[in-house]
Parts: sequence; C-alpha cells; structure tokens
Amino acid sequence: MTISYNSSLQKATFFLTGFQGLEDLHGWISIPFCFIYLTVIVGNLTILHVIRTDVTLHEPMYYFLAMLALTDLGLCLSTLPTVLGIFWFDAREIGIPACFTQLFFIHTLSLVESSVLLSMSIDRYVAICNPLRYSTVLTPTRIVKMGLSSMLRSALLILPLPFLLKRFQYCRSHVLAHAYCLHLEIMKLACSSIIVNHIYGLFVVACTVGLDSLFIFLSYALILRTVLSIASRQERLRALNTCVSHICAVLLFYIPMIGLSLVHRFGEHLPRIVHLLMSYVYLLVPPLMNPIVYSIKTKQIRIRIAKKFEFVKAFRGFR
Repeated sequence: MTISYNSSLQKATFFLTGFQGLEDLHGWISIPFCFIYLTVIVGNLTILHVIRTDVTLHEPMYYFLAMLALTDLGLCLSTLPTVLGIFWFDAREIGIPACFTQLFFIHTLSLVESSVLLSMSIDRYVAICNPLRYSTVLTPTRIVKMGLSSMLRSALLILPLPFLLKRFQYCRSHVLAHAYCLHLEIMKLACSSIIVNHIYGLFVVACTVGLDSLFIFLSYALILRTVLSIASRQERLRALNTCVSHICAVLLFYIPMIGLSLVHRFGEHLPRIVHLLMSYVYLLVPPLMNPIVYSIKTKQIRIRIAKKFEFVKAFRGFR
C-alpha cells in the first residue's frame, strides 16, 4: 500500500496495527489492556488525591511524586484512544495531524518522566547528603521551577519532530507497526533521506535521557558514599530505605527503554509480537507500577491510602 501525500495534510492518513493475525481475538485482548489502563488511571489519581488532601505530605519528595503521577497519567491517556479504538472498533485509520499530535505528547511526556526522575534523585541527594539545608534548597518556588523547566525542555526538544516529518513525502507502505504513532517508525516510511531526523533524534536522546541517567547515577554514587560514612548500621539502612521507591521507578523506566532499543537494533530476527510486547511494556509498565511501588514502599503514602479506604468503608456502613 502507498500513500500519495497531498498538499492538504488532512487528506493523508496512516493505518495503525493491533496484534496482526489475531484480529478475531482483539475483543479478548482488550480485556487485560482495559484493566491496565483502568489501574493506571485509578492508581495515579489516588496518589494525586492523597498528596493534595493531606497537608503532612506537602513536602518536596511528595511534590515530585505528584509530578511523576501526572506524567504517567498523561502518557497513559495519550495512547489509550488509539489502542482501545483498534481493539474495540477496528479504528485503524489516523490522520497525519492527529498522528503527529499523539507522537508529540508520547515523546514529550517520556522525556518529562526522565527529567522528573532526575529531580527526585536530586531530592534524595539533598535529603541524605545535606539534610540541614533540605528545606532551604528545595523550596516550593524552586520545585515549581524545576517542574516547569522539565516540561519546557522536553516540549521544545520534541516540537521540531512533527515539522521534520511534515516535510517528507510518504510513498511507501503507510501501515504502522503499533497502535500509536512514534517518530522512529514514521520516518522510516518516508521516500527521501531521513539522516536529519536520525541525527536530531540521537541529539535529543543524548541531551535528555543520556544526561539525566548520568546525573542520576552520580547522585546515587554521592548518596552511597555519604551512607557508607554513617557509623550506625541502622541509620545506614534507614537512609537507603528512603531511596528504594525511587530506585524502583528509575529501573522501571530505563530497563524497558534499553530493552526496546536492543530489540529494535538487534532483534530483527525476533517474532513481531516480541517487538509489540516490548513497546507496550515500555509505555505501560512504568505508569502501571509506579503507584503500586510507592504505595507499598512509602510508609506515609501507604498509611494515608489505608485511611482513605477505612473512611469509605465507615461511610458505607453508616449509610
């Protein structure tokens, strides 16, 4: 199949793909996806509600956690319409403007998540390595600036991508391999040279995820050095325990990303379903697991959520 690219952008379309060859089972396949999306939405909204309504959680660590929950929620909602649209209604066709808009939000929010994880590592570094200055370094104003700078950096770096793709003519197959739009996949459908897109894509990854991961590693190297200098074993464990949730969030973000990159680069011989599953793991597992990890490993969050459920049960019993 080919696409003739008209001057009117709205007339050009791509076709999204679910689980090819399993179209008859899309109704059943949608059940676990619905459960995942529902869990992501409920879990992250619960985290946001608990932090907003409990004044004892109005601290830097929980503000950053709220940023992470908002980012995960946005990332989930950016793929939900097309993924469930394919499974429920076989709605495979997507206009290029809509496709580029989805692409912008998916990539922007992925970079924002990387930035938020870096901010959270800075929070843990200051709390452990310089606790006396914690409240003066991470003031509400500075936290807001960190959040806004993360969003601005990500949006400005991703903004050129739709325009770089817009200049192409797409004369090859216009069937995408996933149920959502990604830059790497769309640019491969172009007829002309994509070297500029390749170079700019690598530049964006190096400036964001590359630098963020480096600074996260350095912050934890400094944290570990400080913790090892503490005489009391109990205090060392207590200090490290405050980092467990964040370390899990970092691993949940970077491991699927590295796995997806390896599959795309070296896994051409692997079945197509492996590529599909890895892409869904990359986009859905962090938003799904982050609220669960923080609810289990962060005592304050766990206690507040339990109190909310107790209140709901008591209210129902009263009625």
